[in-house]
Amino acid sequence: MKVIGFTFIRNAIKYDYPIREAILSILPLCQEVVVAVGNSDDATLELVQQLAPGKIRIIQTQWDETLRQGGQVLAEETNKAFAAVAEDADWAFYIQGDEVIHEQYLPAIQAGMQRWKEDKGVDGLLFNYLHFYGSYDYVGDAYSWYRREIRIVRPTKRIYSYKDAQGFRKDNNQKLRVKPLDAWVYHYGWVRPPKTMIEKHRDTRKFYTDDATIAQRWGNKEEFDYGSIDSLAPFSGTHPAVMQERIKKINWRFDFDPSFNRLRPKDRFRRLVENLTGYRPFEYKNYKIV
Repeated sequence: MKVIGFTFIRNAIKYDYPIREAILSILPLCQEVVVAVGNSDDATLELVQQLAPGKIRIIQTQWDETLRQGGQVLAEETNKAFAAVAEDADWAFYIQGDEVIHEQYLPAIQAGMQRWKEDKGVDGLLFNYLHFYGSYDYVGDAYSWYRREIRIVRPTKRIYSYKDAQGFRKDNNQKLRVKPLDAWVYHYGWVRPPKTMIEKHRDTRKFYTDDATIAQRWGNKEEFDYGSIDSLAPFSGTHPAVMQERIKKINWRFDFDPSFNRLRPKDRFRRLVENLTGYRPFEYKNYKIV
């Protein structure tokens, strides 16, 4: 079975992306990982070049700074990496620069890819998500966080990155037909030093809105306010082995009372229904489970 990984990254050092950990976490399942390295203000290119050179293929790209709606540039960069995946591969394994796979899930992922390799009615494989927030001790449990998304797809030109690269679609905006895996993506996009987080936030917002809005909302802030979150749950599991060194270096403190939340009445109702029945009402699904 041939599996090719793909990802994109820019300014990984400047904005503290765990891109090293992200790539290394999927490398055991991939014969090759294609990395689209965008024009950066730091040594991101050199960082990626030092990671398993024999299994990583780098494509240097230029981000289109004029794309300022809906995070479209993120999908564009994803598609550049995806287009470089060999079409004779059985699967393409996508990982973003702030996502990491725990090694405990590698056997289940391998088994899933093998099980549905020949079933062309399956376009992709679906992962569960943990969204860490503020520190490595809390995960977001409000309904604004997506709880599942596609991270393994068929390497076909019919499939493309959707909107701001959260997931994928095919042909004329059709949802992919997927099988769920008993595996989780650990999303660390909201775990950074507060000063780095606000700088990163200002930088990425320019791909969603105009300069005036950015200046008004975040221009005078020196640190990101992690305390404004609506609801969190404590994390009691283990982090991936590749993340341990990074976790030991954490140099800020974030505490949160999980019993406190700012959930809207609608979301309180959704939580009640989900706790009683296991069904999550009004959930957005960017896929079709088959």
